[in-house]
Amino acid sequence: MKNSIRTRFTLIFIGIMALVIFGMYAINNYFLEKYYMNQMVKGLQTAYETVDHLLTDLESRGETLTEVVKAELGQSSADTSAASVFRELNDNSNINVVLIDADHSTVISASREGNWLLKKLEFYLDNSEAIRNGELPAEDIMGNPVSGEHTNPGLIPRPIVKNDRYCIMQSVDWRSMSAYLESWGYLSDGKTTFLMSMPVALIHDSVALTNRFLMIVGIVLLLAGSALVYLATNAITRPINHLAGISERMTKLDFTARYAGREKDEIGVLGRSMNTMSDQLEKTIGELKTANNELKQDIDEKNRIDAMRKDFIANVSHELKTPIALIQGYAEGLTEGMAEDADSRDYYCNVIADEAQKMNKMVKQLTSLNNLELGNERVEFSHFDITALIRSIVDAQQLIIKDRGVNLSITGLTEAYVWADEFKIEEVITNYFNNALNHLEGDKNIRISVEEEADKKRIRIGVYNDGEPIPEEDIPHLWEKFFKVDKARTREYGGSGIGLSIVKAIIESHGQECGVENREHGVFFWFTLDSGNGSLAISDDLR
Repeated sequence: MKNSIRTRFTLIFIGIMALVIFGMYAINNYFLEKYYMNQMVKGLQTAYETVDHLLTDLESRGETLTEVVKAELGQSSADTSAASVFRELNDNSNINVVLIDADHSTVISASREGNWLLKKLEFYLDNSEAIRNGELPAEDIMGNPVSGEHTNPGLIPRPIVKNDRYCIMQSVDWRSMSAYLESWGYLSDGKTTFLMSMPVALIHDSVALTNRFLMIVGIVLLLAGSALVYLATNAITRPINHLAGISERMTKLDFTARYAGREKDEIGVLGRSMNTMSDQLEKTIGELKTANNELKQDIDEKNRIDAMRKDFIANVSHELKTPIALIQGYAEGLTEGMAEDADSRDYYCNVIADEAQKMNKMVKQLTSLNNLELGNERVEFSHFDITALIRSIVDAQQLIIKDRGVNLSITGLTEAYVWADEFKIEEVITNYFNNALNHLEGDKNIRISVEEEADKKRIRIGVYNDGEPIPEEDIPHLWEKFFKVDKARTREYGGSGIGLSIVKAIIESHGQECGVENREHGVFFWFTLDSGNGSLAISDDLR
């Protein structure tokens, strides 16, 4: 497969391995020789410290280093002998040492190039100042004059480390054109001079050989590793291909496919996540189908509400048509001079004002009912005495009560504290009371009761009035907007058929119940409220 994960993994491995091999090659090529040279310099410094320590130790015993070493050379002395120090430097570190004491007697440690090294040491001592300053000496080691146009400036020694006692530098033997690292100068006694020489020509060959070996090994490892990576990635791509097949089936809404792998790595987690996702998708699609069915029902409900809205508009239009017609007729009568005397004009104006008041009342009721049904009016609960509220409403109606000869009584609890919106409950009681006044007949009795229900958790408030019973078929429709049992009578007292709808909306906003019952000689309307914590006591009838 083009651009497959196996191919990409293999290419990434090849790139990383190639970068590592190239990096090692570059490091070897540019830093190994310098590192090797630095270690050799440290080796010469350590050799100097070793020889100088030997010199100090022998002097403390009254012996001379050159004499002791000269006496021990050629003998198979023990490792603790002075000569063994020079043998170890030559055998282990490939360092040849030449010593010259104050009277120019020489000691050469295990070297067949002793005379040549001695000649070089004398040359360095004679040209010490020039060599330390990196300048050309007047003559070369063979005594030939040296000019500024020297044919091979690489033969001129270059100092690497220099101090008061010794100087470490790199030089070239013109006989073999071999490079050497050499340390020369004075030991700590200030009289004994020395030369330590170490060949360095093999460094270049060692670096080149190392790099060639590294390239060969690197290429072999690169090819073998690439093949192994390509084969090993099959263990990764196989379950991924399986997951891809599952996802393709899921796109076709086939959720029966399951990943059965037992891996505990990221692929195993992905496989189990896809199984979970498949279950969730299947569940979600089922929920979507259910939601789609509910949406269809909601659309049907919306259509029903639209039909109700149309009926509502028709009812409002019908209710407003009569007062508007009256207002228009009497207004035209006034403009045409039909009411010439003051009494007639007052009558016309009173009719117009009365009809306008009815229209205003109906609009306010509709607005209040709409806010209640939409939940735009917040119920402000407070703790108050419902009996005291009833008394205040009744007191405000005393003139009407006396004028109509009503027999009013309040029975039940003298105090009944409830949790409710006092302003809205006042509207409910007023509506019930006015409804009782407008349908009063017979002995004209109105009884308002305040009673505690059996569970003692609610207070039931009821308003009874003498009058004609409500037809049983009309009772379920009493709470509907604009419904009127006796339209002529409702029109007579200015009712709009909205009051009981407002009552039902208010009571339901409190989470309570309301209802109506036909009694033997009249009608009983009631509603309930949550009881409070006030003291409750039964009272006598109040008139």
